[in-house]
Amino acid sequence: MPMDISRKLVLNVIFLVLLGSCSSDDLTSTDNPIIEPEADIDLIIDGRYVVTMDLENTIISNGSVAIDDGVVIDVGTRKKIHNKYSSPEIIDGSNRVVLPGLINGHGHAAMTLLRGVADDLSLMDWLTNYIFPAEVEFVDAEFVRIGTELACWEMVRGGTTTFVDMYYFPDVIAEAVEGCGLRALISATVIDQPGPDADNADDSINKGIGFVERWANRNSRITPIFGPHSIYTLNPDQLIATRETATRLGVPISIHLSESPFEVQYSKDTYGMTSIDMLNSVKFLDGPTIAAHVVWPTDEEISLLSDKGIGVVHNPTSNMKIASGIAPIHKMLAAGVSVGLGTDGAASNNDLDMWEEMRIASFLQKVEQMDPETLPAAAVMRMATIGGAEAIGLGNSVGSIEVGKRADVIQIEIDDVHHIPLYDVISHLVYVTDEQDVSTVVVDGKVLMQNKRYMTLDTERIAAEATELAARIQKRLWQ
Repeated sequence: MPMDISRKLVLNVIFLVLLGSCSSDDLTSTDNPIIEPEADIDLIIDGRYVVTMDLENTIISNGSVAIDDGVVIDVGTRKKIHNKYSSPEIIDGSNRVVLPGLINGHGHAAMTLLRGVADDLSLMDWLTNYIFPAEVEFVDAEFVRIGTELACWEMVRGGTTTFVDMYYFPDVIAEAVEGCGLRALISATVIDQPGPDADNADDSINKGIGFVERWANRNSRITPIFGPHSIYTLNPDQLIATRETATRLGVPISIHLSESPFEVQYSKDTYGMTSIDMLNSVKFLDGPTIAAHVVWPTDEEISLLSDKGIGVVHNPTSNMKIASGIAPIHKMLAAGVSVGLGTDGAASNNDLDMWEEMRIASFLQKVEQMDPETLPAAAVMRMATIGGAEAIGLGNSVGSIEVGKRADVIQIEIDDVHHIPLYDVISHLVYVTDEQDVSTVVVDGKVLMQNKRYMTLDTERIAAEATELAARIQKRLWQ
């Protein structure tokens, strides 16, 4: 054996022994230039803390997330990840918390353009006398495009990476989402009254079929679904027809359910049973269902929702504003119901701030139960991330930072005054953080916002178009 080869082998053996005696955290590319990264990847995101929201609620100090081809391929300490991978794009994590993108499980994105139009009204007064007439008069494809882009801007700004939408002109919504880079479940709305894009329930279903077929395999970030509005805007035959159509096409349903005392009483007066029991009686709940609000379920109905695997989306701010009531979230979670969070539309909220929803959700349950231990910060954090993903049927792909999941990741700044001092990361995220703290948003491995600079949205154009359209609406409403 030649001497130079022999010496190299000896040196390699010595190195391996030394390597085995050290933890990976002791070895950095700077301290040990002999160690070369194993692979080139698309993106590395660093953080002072990486909050994974995995099953163990793992938090990694001085951590990093390795992303390639839109997928999380590794999670660990910064030293480990930087030694193992190289990337042309590394997002600095100094004084940043990395966590999964937030899941907004229920909303009406284009209604950002109706923000503040009809405030301080009861639900049915608000809907019947203001919102429905305004939509007939003002809502068209252009309205929906501008309003959805405005909502996407607001959601990116606040760290929401996935949302569930129910509104008119779903193709227009899907195109806006496709352009901005977010992930969404988009409903073909079904309602039995003349609307901006359909004449009645049958027309809504038929047009919804076309929408689902067009988008079923077009973009992996966009899931077309059906959105029957409610039991008081559709009769049982129409609800059954919607469910059968959704089942045939293999897509879920999103519906407003048990939202208000009016709805529950309407169902009792009309069908002799509550709205949840009515839907169950016609087998509407025998399929993937996202139930928005669910403020007034009985204990028996909560068990039914759990048994049926119904995903519930809690909308605390909207429920408070319209005085719909306080949903028994603590009971649903205890019963094993998958519960997420949503903002509802900006016309009934009046913003799309998921940090606000987290905080209010926790406080409402505490004061309603008169127990400060009810719905703690960690539980609410799960509702906004992995719990929300599970509630809308995406728990296997998003909602946590785990190897193999889609890379929907955000960074939160923690160097401003309201984050000092920081004792508990989860507590700060839920009770302190607001949308202005979000610095970076990544969806499917693509950076949508970095250091608060937008990469996919023309915010000046969106603001100008929204302002111009709002001026026309205001002139006609108050002429």
